[in-house]
This record gives sequence, structure tokens and C-alpha cells, in this order.
Amino acid sequence: MLLKLLLVGLGLGIAALTAGDEHHRFVYSGFSNASLTLDGTASITQSGLLELTNGTALSMGHAFFTSPLRLRDSPNSTVQSFASSFVFGIISIYDLSSHGLTLLFAPSKNISAIPVQYLGLFSGSNNGKTTNHIFAIELDTWQNSEFRDINNNHIGIDINGLTSLQSQPAGFFHDHQEAMQVWVEYDREKTQINVTLVPLAMVKPRKPTVSAIQNLSDVLTDAVYIGFSSSTGKINTHHYVLGWSFAMNSPAPSIDIAMLPKLPQLHHPKGRRSWVLEVVLPVATAALLLSLGTIVFLLVWRHLRYDEVQDDWESEFGPHRFSYKDLFHATGGFENINLLGVGGFGRVYKGVLLRSRLKIAVKKVSHDSKQGMKEFIAEIVSLGLLQNRNLVQLLGYCRRKGELLLVYEYMPNGSLDKYLHSGKNNSMLSWTRRFQIIKGIASGLLYLHEEWEKVVVHRDIKASNVLLDDEMNGRLGDFGLARLYDHGVEPQTTHVVGTIGYLAPELARSGNATPSTDVFAFGMFVLEVTCGQRPVNHQNTKDSQFILVDWVLDKVQKGSFGETVDARLKGKYNVGEAYLALTIGLICSHPFAKARPTMRQVMQYFDGEIQPPDLSFEVLACMQSEGFDPYIISNPLSTIGSIVSGISGGR
Repeated sequence: MLLKLLLVGLGLGIAALTAGDEHHRFVYSGFSNASLTLDGTASITQSGLLELTNGTALSMGHAFFTSPLRLRDSPNSTVQSFASSFVFGIISIYDLSSHGLTLLFAPSKNISAIPVQYLGLFSGSNNGKTTNHIFAIELDTWQNSEFRDINNNHIGIDINGLTSLQSQPAGFFHDHQEAMQVWVEYDREKTQINVTLVPLAMVKPRKPTVSAIQNLSDVLTDAVYIGFSSSTGKINTHHYVLGWSFAMNSPAPSIDIAMLPKLPQLHHPKGRRSWVLEVVLPVATAALLLSLGTIVFLLVWRHLRYDEVQDDWESEFGPHRFSYKDLFHATGGFENINLLGVGGFGRVYKGVLLRSRLKIAVKKVSHDSKQGMKEFIAEIVSLGLLQNRNLVQLLGYCRRKGELLLVYEYMPNGSLDKYLHSGKNNSMLSWTRRFQIIKGIASGLLYLHEEWEKVVVHRDIKASNVLLDDEMNGRLGDFGLARLYDHGVEPQTTHVVGTIGYLAPELARSGNATPSTDVFAFGMFVLEVTCGQRPVNHQNTKDSQFILVDWVLDKVQKGSFGETVDARLKGKYNVGEAYLALTIGLICSHPFAKARPTMRQVMQYFDGEIQPPDLSFEVLACMQSEGFDPYIISNPLSTIGSIVSGISGGR
């Protein structure tokens, strides 16, 4: 199998770091007695393996040498030459892994980082900043376009961020999972960094895998901490370090391979294809002809049953297209027993892919392939590259006759709206959980609007599109209406799509979906979660429609703040958090787009970095006098637009 990897940094460590010794060095051949600072999922196993990640999804782990190391002769002098070597292994239950491990130099053991594509090393807010003072060598097992990765299996040299200074492909084929060895060397005189990667026990080649010129004296602080970092995505992956050595002003000491602990081995059963070849090849000519005739018959029958629509241009989207056959079997033939729900744009079924056993949700919608389909599929595939813990992963698509099938990861606890509006006390969410969901969706929208390589406008933020995972964490899903455009580019006019009650007033006039219209919908969502009321209640007559934002404004003006919070909570909520949520909900749903905050400001409100603006009497009166656009509240449909109109006219 192809062993895929990622690494950052350099190594430090052992007991023999004495003053005046310019040849600081250490060797760990296993970590049974090592003194390291561990956090996250990092641990040392009984066999002496340093396990950075243990297969937990969206997790990260760090392991640092406890004391800082001074790599300079004196303060503010140049960084001395050094060399490090380590042995590591990556094990996954599938034929791919995520996301990688790192060995790093940092000014502190307290790293401000998140998992997934950031490898537990950086976050969206600090990636690439010179104030990080971090030197990194990466071995990456996942391709992230926002970091300009060359592929999903490469080794790179990083300075203060995950966009590599230099990178090269890094892959070896083996019948079994094996450990690999890496050497990292820095030449003080040439300011050259060399990194070499080979399978364990192979002699180190003279030519490095990747090399770069970089004066580390301009990067590293006087005192540095050296250690490992690793993170995972949604694929069950374990990252291990078996041995580690380091020396200053001399080659890295040799690691005793015979003393290294063994990697756990995964035993894969012999593939069906091998078994078929072994049985079929010896069969007599007559039996073979009979088998071929049967196969031809079955292929024709299967083609008619699983016939798909596929144009030549779709070949460029490769793995993002699922076969209809796989989705048919995963959902039990789209039987009603697997039906999760029916919405304005189609039916959603749960399923399990037979090969990977991955749980999925499949949404079937109608489509018109005559106009705009190529652009629509391109956007669907691009959205599949989004990696954020607060978003439902869009895995891919399939086309068959008059249907478009969108494939998402499965959320076992369903949508948020049933917990807000079902009327069953046993399904009610606590205030603590509601507040966490609100903050999570805010973080996901910040990622869509500012932190990904393109601007993504969701266009349909509402409680029914917030799904709950197995730990009741909220994830924003259903990207069927989302639009993408480059940062700094004005969005083009399109059809008005979305859901009544969440549509910003300016949409009825311009049709322009922008991050600000998403902010408006988010504001209505926050009020809905806090108050337990739908934004617009269509059950009454048109003359007495219940408009949530007007009701909240009226209560706040009268000083009846407590009456707005969901009565089912029976007063069991944090007053400060509830007032903050109501304030943010109101300012985000301001009728004037320029008066709304950005999602970055919203996150700063939630994190206490800045205070939200005061809800003065003048502001409240202005909001109440503006209200909803008459077009928006008079439309009798629950949803404006459709997938069809989005495909054929506005995307």
C-alpha cells in the first residue's frame, strides 16, 4: 500500500544537555523511560511507542521535550548547525490517512492550534504570521488547496505556516505497513536545510528528499522547545514515533533499530479479486465461455438497472463522483425505511457504503442538465474540499436521469429544529448545549466567509440545516444553494433563494447573496435557538403573522428580557450568555446591511475580545420601524427558488 505522511520540525531532547558542551546530543530508541510533556491525545504506550493520535476523529496531540534548548552561542547570535533523526509510522484502517504528524521548533509548548488540516500546529487566525517563530518540515497525507499542497502525499519545509517553502512527493509502496526514518539537517554556514526520508533500515542516501535555503536565525527565538505534533480528520488514523535523536554541530546519533518498539499491524483479508483470479484461471475452456456469457448478461442487466448520466467533462472531478450502484446498495435501494426526511428540494436517505462502512446521507433532487450543470457540479466538488469541524462534510455527487444525488456524511442525531419545535420535553436542549451550537455555527460561517481559499455564501442558514453529530455538536449542512467566488470580487446578481424568515431585506431588491445576507440569516437563527420560536409563524392569518425579531425588539424595549428566552428552559440558563445571544441576534438581523457585523466580529463578541454595540432606544426603534421587506413576508411559500432555478439561471 502507499504510505502517506506529514512531519514538521526538528528534534531535541536527552539528559546530556550540559552548559559549555557545544555538542548537545540525545538518543531515544523507544520512549518507555522518556520524560516528555504530553497533551491532547498524545501518550506513551506500554511497548514504548510515542502515540500522538489514537484514531479519534478531529483530534490532535503534542509531545515536547520538557526543557527549552538554546541553539545560539549567545543571545542574538546565529543559530548553530544541528541534525536530528527520527523513526515514525502512520496506520489507518483505510487505504488513506489524515492528516499527518509534525516535528517542530517553537518558542513555547503552548501552541495556539486546531486539528484537521492545521496538524495541531496553527489555526486559521495565525497561520503564516511571522510572530509564530516556528520552523517546520511536513510529511502531509492530505491535499489542502488553501496551502497550495502539491498532492496528498508530500514532504515540505515550512516557516511559520503550512504553505511550504519547498516540497516534494513522498511515497513508497509496501505490502505491509512499515516505519519510516527521517533525517533533518541545518548547515549554519550555508543556511541550508536538508530533509531525507527513506524506509526504516535503508541506508541514508547522499541526495536529500527536499532542500531549501533559509536562515533560521531570522525565524527562531533564543530559546526553543522541540517536539512533535499531529492531528486527524475524520479517517481513523494513528500516528506513532518509535525513536528520536538530536545533535548540535555534529551528525544526528544513530538510532538502535533493534531496540525500537514494533508498530501495530493491521491484517487485511485477501481481496476478492485475487481469489477470483486463482479460481477462474484453471477453469476449462468450456466453463470459461459459459462464465463469460453469464457475465455479459449480468453486465447488461446491471447497466440497465444502474444507468447514470455522465458527460465527458465530468471525468475531471474523479473521486468526487459516486456510482449510482454504490449509493443504491448503501441506502437499501432508497427504501422508505431509510428515509431521513423530505424537504423543499428533495428526499434524504441514510446509508452505509459497503466497502468502507462509512455512514452517509444521500439527498435526491431534480435537475436540468441542459444549462449550467457543469458550473454547478464544479462548485459542489469545490465545497467537498471544505474541512471544518462545524460543517457537515459534502463528500460528492452522482447524476442519474433526471436526478442529482448529493452525498454527505451522516449526522445521527438529526436536525436542530426538531429539538426546538417538536414540543417534546424529552428532546429539549439545555441552554449550555444551545449556546455551544450557536458559537459552533458562527465559527463555521467565519471559515466559509474569510478563512477558506474562496468566499462561500451558504444562502440557506436555518435550524433545519443545522445537524447534530453523535456528541450533539451542531454542524452547518446542506450546501445545495451555496455560491462561491474569489476574495475581493463582488458577487453577481442571482435568483433569490432561501427560506422565509431568514432572508435579508436587500435580497428582494438586488438578489445579491453576500456574506452580509448570511449574517442576517445567522441573526435570525440565533434568535430562534434562544427564544425557541420560528422566525415567522405562518399558522396564523396573514394579518396576525408572528414576526420573531419584532416580538424580541418589543420585549427588549419594554425591559422584559427574561420573557424572550425559551420558556421550556424554565429559567435554567446563564443570563449573561442569553443576553449576549439576543444582542448578537438583533444586531446581525439589522435591516441595514452596513450596520451588521462580520462573522469575525461576531466571534470576537462571543469570545469576549470586543463588546457588541449597545442596543440603544434609537437603534431598537430604527430596527422596528424598518421591519421585514413586504415582498419577503407576503410570499406564501416556505422557500423561495429551487435547485432547478439555481442551476439553470444564477449559479
